[in-house]
Amino acid sequence: MGTFLRALTDGVLEGGVYGLMAVGLTLIFGVLDIINIAQGIMVILGAYLSYVLWIHLHIDVFVGLLITIPAMFLLGVAIQYLFIRPLRGRERTSMSLLACYAVAIITEGILYQAFGSNYLSMNTYWTSPQATFHVFGYYLPYIYVLGFALAVLFVAAVYFMLYRTQFGRSVRATMQDHTAARLVGIDVNRVAALTFGIGVGVTAAGGMVFGELNAFNPNTGYDLISRLLAIVILGGMGSIAGALGAAVLVITLASMVDVYWNPEWSTVVFYGALVLVLVFRPQGLFGRKEARAQ
Repeated sequence: MGTFLRALTDGVLEGGVYGLMAVGLTLIFGVLDIINIAQGIMVILGAYLSYVLWIHLHIDVFVGLLITIPAMFLLGVAIQYLFIRPLRGRERTSMSLLACYAVAIITEGILYQAFGSNYLSMNTYWTSPQATFHVFGYYLPYIYVLGFALAVLFVAAVYFMLYRTQFGRSVRATMQDHTAARLVGIDVNRVAALTFGIGVGVTAAGGMVFGELNAFNPNTGYDLISRLLAIVILGGMGSIAGALGAAVLVITLASMVDVYWNPEWSTVVFYGALVLVLVFRPQGLFGRKEARAQ
């Protein structure tokens, strides 16, 4: 029973971390109908920014989010303006994949030039043995608990933005029908730029938590984006809460397989769950069957 609770707790908390990284990806798809395959390297860029602030300026990684989130937001706006907005016509969606891939390659190259190919890790207080909660005989690392809390906070913040603000109404109108949104006076280009900025800005928090838990280098983004895409598809493309729910579900399942079967099979189960969902529920676990207006 103790092993089961340990695996369950680890899976839920780590799933929250992956959900935090996937929220921005699903938000961008929901509004812009774009699969941002550069999201993985954006997460790693967020990790590097937190690393630089901690190593060179001695700024705590959580305090550093006050700098990295706005910086990543501005980067996202710039990417949308320079690489995505100029795309037009029927091939826009497919061409956006190439544009995002170009962004990923450029970012990876810059990181290689700046930091090299060696793996880095952030051994801060938040990952030290004393940074744990002792609950019912279990030790829960602060970074997992705080990472899960950040995921819930960002999901709640995105929901508040979408359903309680004027900008959110513009975003939802753009999600439903771009042409109709323009006809009622919504600046679709502005909405797209800000949404892309928010989607990339969130990765600063996900990157910081990921960097606290894992060694990383510029190449790490490739494995990461495959997992994030799987989570977004499982949760339902465009579903914010679905991204968090799917992340918790599949990472917990992988954790159970890791403990009770074989660690080498945990990844297989992860993607096996994706195949089953695509076969029996193509809209995702939390998605809806509805036609998207173009």
